Amino acid sequence: MAEDSSKMWTVFSLVSALGAAAVARKAIDKGWKVSTGKNPPENPADPDVGVGEAVAWAAVTGAIIALARMFAQRRAADYYTRSTGHRPPGLRAGDQA
Repeated sequence: MAEDSSKMWTVFSLVSALGAAAVARKAIDKGWKVSTGKNPPENPADPDVGVGEAVAWAAVTGAIIALARMFAQRRAADYYTRSTGHRPPGLRAGDQA
């Protein structure tokens, strides 16, 4: 039972994180276009992309996607807890990180 619970949480957590990252990426792309008037860099490592633009893009996307994933996984953990009556594996009191 515990192994099934762990597998269910792994899948649930992964799906929520991927969904949040996809939604965040669309919002970031749109926000970048609105704020800069240009399309976001497709490959920030491309030498034709300015260093400042590449750094800004990396910082913005990294921070926003990480936050979106964290909030999605927190909501998923809350839903899991309400559905099962206990916290997901790894988030229970006494679980090692």
